[in-house]
Amino acid sequence: MRAQTANNHNLANASTTGFRADLSAFQTRAVVGSGFASRAYATNATTGWDQNTGSALATGRPLDIALQGPGWIAVQTRDGVEGYTRAGDLRVDANGLLMTGAGHPVMSGDGPMTIPDFQSISIAVDGTVSIVPLGQSADTVADIGRIKLVNPDPKSITRGEDGIFRAREGAVVEPDVNVRVTSGALESSNVNAAAAMVNMIELSRHFEMQVKAMRTAEENAASSAQLLRMT
Repeated sequence: MRAQTANNHNLANASTTGFRADLSAFQTRAVVGSGFASRAYATNATTGWDQNTGSALATGRPLDIALQGPGWIAVQTRDGVEGYTRAGDLRVDANGLLMTGAGHPVMSGDGPMTIPDFQSISIAVDGTVSIVPLGQSADTVADIGRIKLVNPDPKSITRGEDGIFRAREGAVVEPDVNVRVTSGALESSNVNAAAAMVNMIELSRHFEMQVKAMRTAEENAASSAQLLRMT
């Protein structure tokens, strides 16, 4: 059931921009206490997340960005700490803040990035945001700042319940100048929907098999008890 929960969560996010699939695995553990050393039970746990990147899908929208290879976009989470995401569906809110589609402010090196009124906007390969200010000619380009792009060790970050990754123990990841983005594109989820559907069916059958095995064991125990009463 736990494996099915993780698999269904992945399947539900097969169309979520920049989503990373959860990995789930079963483990055999020895029963602690007196008795035979061969006694064991199974546990299931999420063992991490799939580090493979999704496909870059062209949108033509200037505020959409897809990361090229490893890397993350730094954002401010709702609890005020720095988090990291691959979802590059950016927008500018009514207050001029550059936000992700999920409503998280995008960070620059100096904090959340604010965008003045503009006629047009573009994001360079290194994350630099440039605009043509409102009322200015097309050759008047102003650099607003650079989106904070990071590339931490995957083992040093963990995913929160809100889907945003955070550095362990409250650490802050330093910017990485080698991270590059593609403007006018979004990264798809890395969930293989067909594989997730097959896995869902297999897990359902495994669950049914275990229930039948327990039912058979109960019937055998009842039959054995009946035979003992007869003797």
